[in-house]
Amino acid sequence: MAKQYEQITPPLQTFIEQQKIFFVGTASREGRVNVSPKGMDSLRVLSPNRIVWLSVTGSGNETAAHLAENVAENGSKSGRMTVMFCAFEGAPMILRLYGTARAIYPRDQSWNQLIAHFVQLPGTRQLFDLSVDLVQTSCGMAVPLYDYREDRDNLNTWAQKKGLAGIEAYQREKNQVSIDGLPTYTFSS
Repeated sequence: MAKQYEQITPPLQTFIEQQKIFFVGTASREGRVNVSPKGMDSLRVLSPNRIVWLSVTGSGNETAAHLAENVAENGSKSGRMTVMFCAFEGAPMILRLYGTARAIYPRDQSWNQLIAHFVQLPGTRQLFDLSVDLVQTSCGMAVPLYDYREDRDNLNTWAQKKGLAGIEAYQREKNQVSIDGLPTYTFSS
């Protein structure tokens, strides 16, 4: 039932662009595996083998920490990541994008070029640039049907109230290490 592709095909790109939620999975070498739900129109397909998604300030920063550890261990500029989409309406399907990703911060040279693909969200923290080396679909017949109502605005409202200085203070307090104590390098490389 699973099919594998070397790249994101046009029909799969259309499917991705229609989704309101996606899930990001990363892992450290020995610590916990992290899976995070994402939304807010925060993902773009840049090419058949490249996506970028916008990360806003939250209670943790596990993805950045895991990628940083992967980079330190393998000596490359990117770490392992899987992004998953599920069809919650229409024909059933699960789509996974496997590859390696890197965190991009406002201090990085490629920030301005990549952030231009998005509507600026309050509390924007970093971007993740994923080089896709395997695309896999599976049946998704056990995924329930859900009706989308609307995006939540709570995080945007919270970030706007905090302001830039408040967001930076929050990130310095809550987003510099993972739950396993790994550094995120949010403020330094």
